[in-house]
Amino acid sequence: MSSVEINIENPIPGDHSDNAIIDTLLHKCVKQDNIDAFKTSVQHHLTEKLVTPCENTLLHVAVSYGSDKIIAYLAEEFPSLITRRNSQNDTVLHLAARVKSPIHTVKFLVESNPSLMRMANTMGNTPLHDAVINGNEEIARLLVSKDPGVANYRNKNGRSPLYLAVENGKKNGILDDLSALGAAIPTAGEDGDSLPQGKSPVHAAIEQRNIDILKKIEKAKPGLLCLTDDKLGNSLHYASSIGFLEGVQFLLDKFLNGAYERNSEGNYPIHLACKNDSDDLVKEFLKITPFPKEFLNKKGQNILHVAAESGKGNVVRYILEQDKTLVGSLLNEMDEDGNTPLHLAALQGQSMAAFVLVHDKRVEISIVNNENLTPYDVAKQQSKIAVEQYDKTDEMIAKEREQFDSENSTPALENQEKAADSKKQNTKKASQKQFKLVNYYGMMTTLSILYFHACPRKYIYERFTVTQGKPPRKQETKSRIENLLVIAVLVAGVTFAGAVQMPQLRGKTNSNDHPLEFNSTATASGRNSTALDSPTGSSLLDGYLCLDVWALNTSVVAAIILLWTNLNDVKFAPFAVWFSSLMVGGSIYMMCLSFFFAVSIALGGSNYGVFAIIVIVVGVAFFLAQTLLYFQWILPPSVNQIIEGKVSHYIYYASFFLLFYNWRCLMTYSLPRPHKLCGLLI
Repeated sequence: MSSVEINIENPIPGDHSDNAIIDTLLHKCVKQDNIDAFKTSVQHHLTEKLVTPCENTLLHVAVSYGSDKIIAYLAEEFPSLITRRNSQNDTVLHLAARVKSPIHTVKFLVESNPSLMRMANTMGNTPLHDAVINGNEEIARLLVSKDPGVANYRNKNGRSPLYLAVENGKKNGILDDLSALGAAIPTAGEDGDSLPQGKSPVHAAIEQRNIDILKKIEKAKPGLLCLTDDKLGNSLHYASSIGFLEGVQFLLDKFLNGAYERNSEGNYPIHLACKNDSDDLVKEFLKITPFPKEFLNKKGQNILHVAAESGKGNVVRYILEQDKTLVGSLLNEMDEDGNTPLHLAALQGQSMAAFVLVHDKRVEISIVNNENLTPYDVAKQQSKIAVEQYDKTDEMIAKEREQFDSENSTPALENQEKAADSKKQNTKKASQKQFKLVNYYGMMTTLSILYFHACPRKYIYERFTVTQGKPPRKQETKSRIENLLVIAVLVAGVTFAGAVQMPQLRGKTNSNDHPLEFNSTATASGRNSTALDSPTGSSLLDGYLCLDVWALNTSVVAAIILLWTNLNDVKFAPFAVWFSSLMVGGSIYMMCLSFFFAVSIALGGSNYGVFAIIVIVVGVAFFLAQTLLYFQWILPPSVNQIIEGKVSHYIYYASFFLLFYNWRCLMTYSLPRPHKLCGLLI
């Protein structure tokens, strides 16, 4: 059968207005490869206009069924069908590669028009892509032998047939065939389809962490190791970024030049290794790079900068353990913004890295950056931002929800009027969505660590005269008023019920004819029947009633003041909230103390002396704790903010210390190499 040269310029799919649907009889003839019946039936139609709903021509259908006779007839009589495409831009060769057509059919189509091998469908796949995806080894071998360069063509996802073969592993031996028959690796983009930079097959092998495929690619086509990805960088960048230790070792041996290349973000592979929490990766790079201080990214940051900014405590500790000459040139170096590694740890709220750095005496804690800020100043500044963002988060979410509800409830006509301003609104929303929250706990913990180890010493007077915090907003004040009012009413109701019941008990006590019985504490033997007969019991009852009445009145006064805020100037509200909080706190405090008196009365006639002692001791302990907690209510809000700011450092530091100690101990028992940093905690 002779070769037919067809012009590859093809009408746009879907542009055949005169097309007719293939009828059932023709479809049956094609399926059965009945050439005689097909010739008879096709004479009554315009063959080139017959298509399926997906715009597959008769030749597409014949290829799908492997009807050799009809394929040969159509290719000879209607050669324009060879390059016709369906609605998905698939040629007949795409279908042949996809459905695993007989090899002679594929060979015939390729020889009829070699340009078919480089035609791409809507997904950017060539017939070789489809053959690899579907595991058609024989067809893939034929196609790549006819045009080896197609093995490096990439589709719209940036994947070449060679990449897909690696991604599929050793499926049907396709990888071996493409590696052996593939074209030379392009070094520059000669046309739009070449692959100077794109998804490298080596990247696919690294993603699978398959060292065997890496070795096979290196042996067959070592040039593939040099290909780079626009986002992932070269193969050594990618292996370092995902922590593929075996791959890094292999690439450092076979592709050492890659260690001296920057990616699109301006980082060397050793920088990406420092962003992983495995010091083994850094160790491999330091074996072959005796001058790590020379590796600076586009921000002027060395490897210790990157590790500290990423919060990789293991890597920071490992670098600090290296030779003094090596470490000395990294510790206190500044990047383009004047930040040292400790500055960056403080800036990002990386508490683990900051803790490791401040415990090294060689780290200077008083260096200032370009903004004249020390690491402690940076941490303090970032903590304020974290607090502000934490306070505004709920407010921002509420505003977005309110805006969404208002837009969805707007009538259709109003929506049409707002359509002209949609671009501006979308821009505004996009800027709000780009708002990135700071790690609140990390920032506060880092500030606490630097507060103890890198804070400039100041006089006590200076510390307690600094104003901290802001007055509560109107919405916050309103919420506090509502909450306090609910608590005040609840306390008033509970104390009122207690005051009503206890005098009845006193009346029963004074009557000798009626033994006293408690609903909640009396037993079957009536051992509490004389609990109030003694002078001690009567004094306890008097004390209980006094405390109960005190709690009732203070809670009622607090409720009245809170209700009074609705009738006065809003400037009066903050003071009213503070004073009412003092009153409500006092009522709760007195209510708890009165409960202690009630328990003492209930145990007055008990024979279980040990139990009574335990209850009394526990009650006294909680009474002291409540006294300390209530002391904070008495102080003005401004003083409370200062005390809270100082005490919070101890709380965050203690929680970090506990987590850090447990983590270090677990790491010590799980890793063969001991960690010296545990000695810092002893």
